[in-house]
Amino acid sequence: MIFFAFSYLSSLCHLEAQEFNLESPSKKLSLNIHIDEHISFSVDYRKNRVMDIQRISMEINDGEILGSFPKLSKHKIEFFEELVTVQIPNKDAKIFSRANQISMSFKKGFQVVFRIFDDGVTYRFIDQNASTSSIIVEHLDIDFPDNTISFFPEEESMYSHNERLYKRKNIDYIALGKFCSLPVMFDTKKVKVLITEASLHNYPGMFLAKGIENSFKSIFPKYVLKAIPNEVSEPDRNQIITEHADYIAKVNGPRAYPWRVFIISDDDRTFVESNLVTQHTNSSKIPDADWIKPGKVAWDWYNANNIYGVDFKAGLNQNTYKYYIDFASKNGIEYVILDEGWTRSTTEILHDNENLDVPELIKYAKSKNVGIILWVLWKPLYESPDEILKLYSTWGAAGVKVDFMQRSDQYVVESYEKIAEIAAKYEMLVDYHGAFKPAGIERVWPNLINYEGVQGTEQHKWSSNVTPEHNVTIPFIRMAAGPMDYTPGSMVNMNRIDYERGDANYASLFTRPMSLGTRAHQVAMYVVYEAPLQMMCESPTIYYREQETVDFITKIPTVWDETHVLEGKVSDYLVVARRKGDKWYIGAMTDWSPRKFEINLSFLKKGNYKMEVFKDGINASRNAEDYKIISSTVNENTKVNLNLSSGGGWAAIIQKE
Repeated sequence: MIFFAFSYLSSLCHLEAQEFNLESPSKKLSLNIHIDEHISFSVDYRKNRVMDIQRISMEINDGEILGSFPKLSKHKIEFFEELVTVQIPNKDAKIFSRANQISMSFKKGFQVVFRIFDDGVTYRFIDQNASTSSIIVEHLDIDFPDNTISFFPEEESMYSHNERLYKRKNIDYIALGKFCSLPVMFDTKKVKVLITEASLHNYPGMFLAKGIENSFKSIFPKYVLKAIPNEVSEPDRNQIITEHADYIAKVNGPRAYPWRVFIISDDDRTFVESNLVTQHTNSSKIPDADWIKPGKVAWDWYNANNIYGVDFKAGLNQNTYKYYIDFASKNGIEYVILDEGWTRSTTEILHDNENLDVPELIKYAKSKNVGIILWVLWKPLYESPDEILKLYSTWGAAGVKVDFMQRSDQYVVESYEKIAEIAAKYEMLVDYHGAFKPAGIERVWPNLINYEGVQGTEQHKWSSNVTPEHNVTIPFIRMAAGPMDYTPGSMVNMNRIDYERGDANYASLFTRPMSLGTRAHQVAMYVVYEAPLQMMCESPTIYYREQETVDFITKIPTVWDETHVLEGKVSDYLVVARRKGDKWYIGAMTDWSPRKFEINLSFLKKGNYKMEVFKDGINASRNAEDYKIISSTVNENTKVNLNLSSGGGWAAIIQKE
């Protein structure tokens, strides 16, 4: 990390109002900070107003408000430059950060740090007081220009797993008090801004609630004092919060609070390429991460263990899981997950069920070079995490999939980190399902290898929410926060309507689900979607029938050295190029509109390359499972024509000849 100070002022006398102006390194973005009764700021992009932040402050239990009538004692403006190396890179292995930064120290013993990058603005509070206290609330009050549109992931409750649709709404028509989880995107018509957070440690996650006119304000889940099982609805995993405190967090001594992150651009591609969240996370606590192995997972729950053409009864039993393990081994798939049902009950998680011998299964899998990941409910796991994870480790399990947290209050946020830390002690991976979005813990504990917090493929079991339009919305919004456990790989693919009759072509079937969009749309997800632990959701029986598709998917890595977005528009389409080692991979996806693109391969080094393409077949508009694989020779001067069907996709693997 390198700092170049170019201005330093100290012991300033308190002024009635003070102004500070910073620009991004390219001068595209400008930040104006105003200190008066409150700390406020505004952001302009190419001289167009993005937003006005009317107030930022923190209210403490003793009546103190950090940021109310603040008295600045000193400030420092510096150029900030940093090279971040990511151990488990879901986007880029090396991230070069450049920003201008202002650090402001106030007489009440707190600091506020602002940074301005070419792709956004960030800030955080740092409290230097040594006393123990409670945070009543943290204020962030935002005003947007008239006629701003939001991709609004509305929540009904803060007791939520944050699996939302990003519904396009004019903010004028969002009712007072309606609120959403993060990340959320706002479109001012001239520029877009995405709001999320980073370095979320031992502190509740932030939500945004609609205020009067064009305003939004931060809200937080209260500190939970008592939660009891919901006896009406699945009491093993669903809770009712019966008692909470009048504060959002307990703190002890000096600490830094989460970064508030605003990714800003008039180019939608920025939101897929941006690394602002990773750039604002703490460094790893696992210095040697060689044991952490990203990879693909054969997943049983989506397909309901629905295998056939075998001479044994399929289900939660030894023979079925050996079938999954054999499939994974034959296809170079790194892991198999044992999802819900492998334990004696969902709360008796120290014992496998009567039809399974999990230690023997794990031993069998290891002989086939396959790791086993075990599903567990969060609540029983967190009652004795060391005992449980130690036991799973003695069995030889590679990791755990933890499910149904459904909260982001301080207690649960802290539990994410504690579980990841204990799992790291036993060299085990963690996949958080039923979870809030990534916010920085995954860099500190890189064995925390994936998060859900997204409406993904599993929705096909009970709804038609997950459409191609949704699929080309989430990379720009949810994925900007970090990796997402969408769980692609459906081989039963459907068009929106029957090509001849014009009526519905799709049905939600819990045990035999199907996906909306083409086969190539599903394959492209393996390049487009960031997930170091990436599922293959379909039944192995069907995968054997579709071996050509499996062979293509299993060639695609799950971590990347370099990412470039070639084309992109939120909710419409996306074309992404990623590099791993000396190979390049391209993934393209569209909504229900067929699209054509001409892309150049100028990112290639000189020389000839073999390009293998998986694309929509000529009849994909009639049968979504129609695809074609072709190969050609290309170089850095080649222009490639992409022809995507309705709900279609395109994927390529490029390597030196």
